Amino acid sequence: MSQNPIQFQHGMSLNELIERYGTEAQCEQALQQARWPDGFVCPECGGREHSRFVADGRRYWQCSTCRSQSTVCSGTLFHASKLPLTTWFQAIYLVSQNKNNISALSLKRHLGVAYTTAWRLKHKLLEAMRQRESRRLLQGVVFADDAVLGGAQAGKPGRGSENKQPFMAAVELTEEGHPLHVRFDAIADYTGERFAAWAQSALHPSVHLVTDGCASFNAAGAQVAAHGAIIVGKRKSSELEPFRWVNLFISNLKTAISGTYHHFDFAKYRHRYLAEAQYRVNHRFDLASMVARLANTCVHTAPCPERWLRLAEVGAAEASS
Repeated sequence: MSQNPIQFQHGMSLNELIERYGTEAQCEQALQQARWPDGFVCPECGGREHSRFVADGRRYWQCSTCRSQSTVCSGTLFHASKLPLTTWFQAIYLVSQNKNNISALSLKRHLGVAYTTAWRLKHKLLEAMRQRESRRLLQGVVFADDAVLGGAQAGKPGRGSENKQPFMAAVELTEEGHPLHVRFDAIADYTGERFAAWAQSALHPSVHLVTDGCASFNAAGAQVAAHGAIIVGKRKSSELEPFRWVNLFISNLKTAISGTYHHFDFAKYRHRYLAEAQYRVNHRFDLASMVARLANTCVHTAPCPERWLRLAEVGAAEASS
């Protein structure tokens, strides 16, 4: 069997990480280039004229127009962080280069930080992934199916189970039938109204959507150019060839989650863990660039304090949108 070139990419080695991002100065320079590729732009007024100075070992840019002072981290995901930038880049490396997920407990051990610090790092990076991937619209031919996350517990099985949380999975295929991009989105329920809102946020209007015969998918189909439904009857959609890719990605997602995390609150945090899987799949074609690309995403993500990361309402708002 021939090797899959995507799976056997070189990626970025640990030595390459140290060579590129082994010092604070290198990390700061990388973030500066990502945030201001054409030179400093004041985040307050948009001015370019500025002066620079160093205080307490930290470099500041002062706008000559409004006199506001900025660091390369202020107003970004790294805002007010007491961790060295080298630790941040090590976390970015571990999150982006692993084939499967990495838990906060593993991050704690790799980085030599407290568990709460590792949890905060992990969820901030997942939130950056979520915000980046939320803007992605699938195009062309898209196969979609609904699925659930959650451990097996006693009680009602299937869609009606109280301990399982629903989500949508959709795969964009090339003209040759190969998977290109995916979307994994938390949803609150299986109503047509919810499916229609999902289609508006996840699919380009020109999409040809293919689903199973669930009646709620008709509402999603009304939001795109074409909709085809395949009646599965007593069979599962996973048993049908047209749904092979979407169900393969669902299976890989569940395997990665169950094999990495012993437990997390699905109802509260599933939107971020789904985004982690989506980000990894959609950036799989150039593994070596994922560290730089995720760092670039982080400098364009607003601050996410821990109290906000832990709000149940955040997950609920995503699921109901």
